[in-house]
Amino acid sequence: MNGALQRATARTWVGLAVLVLPMLLIAIDGMVLVFALADITKELQPTGAQQLWMLDIYSLMLAGLLITMSTLGDRFGRRKIMLTGAVFFTAASILGALSTEPWMLITARALLGIAGAAIMPGTLSLIRNMFLERNQRRTAMAVWSASGAVGAAGGPIIGGWIIETFSWHAAFLMNIPVMVLLLVLAPFFVPESKNPNPGRIDFSSILLSLAGMVSFVYGVKTFAEGKAPGVGLLTFLVGLGLLVLFVVRQLRMPVPMINVRLFKVRAFTGAVLTDFLSVFALVGALFALTQFLQLVVGLSVMESALWMLPQAAISACAGFIAAALVKRIPTSWIVFAGVLVTAGGFSVLLTLTPNSSPITIAIALCLVSLGAGVGMTLTNDLIMSSVRPEQSGQAAAISETAYELGTAFGTAILGSVLLGFYRSGLEQAAPAGLPSGVLESAKETLAAALLFAQELPGELGAALASAATSSFSNALAWTGGIGALILAAVAVFAAIMLRGVSAQADLAEVEH
Repeated sequence: MNGALQRATARTWVGLAVLVLPMLLIAIDGMVLVFALADITKELQPTGAQQLWMLDIYSLMLAGLLITMSTLGDRFGRRKIMLTGAVFFTAASILGALSTEPWMLITARALLGIAGAAIMPGTLSLIRNMFLERNQRRTAMAVWSASGAVGAAGGPIIGGWIIETFSWHAAFLMNIPVMVLLLVLAPFFVPESKNPNPGRIDFSSILLSLAGMVSFVYGVKTFAEGKAPGVGLLTFLVGLGLLVLFVVRQLRMPVPMINVRLFKVRAFTGAVLTDFLSVFALVGALFALTQFLQLVVGLSVMESALWMLPQAAISACAGFIAAALVKRIPTSWIVFAGVLVTAGGFSVLLTLTPNSSPITIAIALCLVSLGAGVGMTLTNDLIMSSVRPEQSGQAAAISETAYELGTAFGTAILGSVLLGFYRSGLEQAAPAGLPSGVLESAKETLAAALLFAQELPGELGAALASAATSSFSNALAWTGGIGALILAAVAVFAAIMLRGVSAQADLAEVEH
């Protein structure tokens, strides 16, 4: 086909803006509940286990159903599945806002995860079909990536304002206008697309992918929490086994749900793994640094969110920088440099002390966001370019699954490393004379240590607070150093795996 005929029109770019709406909202929504949890706990009085399910059920359902929903989109229409997800997202938001019991809120969060799984891969696969010209699609990917970064950074600010001004119920209601707008505009500006030869629906594959992903992610989360390591390890292994069976089944099917043979393509595998590790680093950094700003520096939620705005702005611009550079510089070198910049952000954490300024955190986050934003824009572009437009749902499912796994592993693994260093440091630095059981409780989290420090008399409380913040700062510095070393290795890996990749030709055209 002539390249000129493939170029996007003004209507197509409006369609992209419509597709950005749900991604922006889902990114915001993912941050809001963390800040609403205190108010929810006061009103609904959930047990500790119920609180964990409120937080975790969303990501579990999302990760478990991404492959299934992308397959349904390939068969029945990606826009149709996305809009069906928007209807369920609206209904689940209403249920969440009206919740009067913990089980109602857990159910609402589960439905939001199911709906999110229907929406997210649809946005990526529709972009692949709307933007057939490579340079335009790369720009569209930059816009798509920027929406996630802005949403994640804006979540604490928007969510905090809504919760403080109204209540936690309103945090769910804010979803409804955006989803209604998507339902109204998408039929006019987003063209439908599907795979003309999708193959049969394989329910065994659906069950294996759902059970495998849910068990796998749940096992990682549970093992990292350390409260039931045996259960976590067993669930992880069960999930891993089910996913292996899923892959074996896909290899034997004439028309698989997911074409796992794509991983034979060196550039595709390199892009997916680099994407996964970039998310791993970015989420792990945000998880730790937000705690530092609030608990060590002593900033409020809103103040912490404002200090994170610079990294959101840089992350939003990073994709456009990558799209411009790749026209002159080989893809492998740009991704290599991007991951090294991310490693540099982690290296900044080596300088942290309890007296460090928020500026240090802002610099570290800006470097991490710049590097990850540049790299992930190009890796997402490579993943989506690896298949023909009619098979874009498969690539979208793999890309989104890498993102969800990176999120789970980043929080769990880097969070566990951080907690391990913190506990070891506090064990050595804690003052003598603490009441029985206080040290063990203080070692659970920095927040718990500071709470006990407030209740202890005078100098003893001050000494515990000082020991805890110092131990946490040192732990964060060690975690940053480990992260920097891992990312330096990833940079070399990306340069090797992506060597020779063209910024113009689609991988699908090259491979086929």
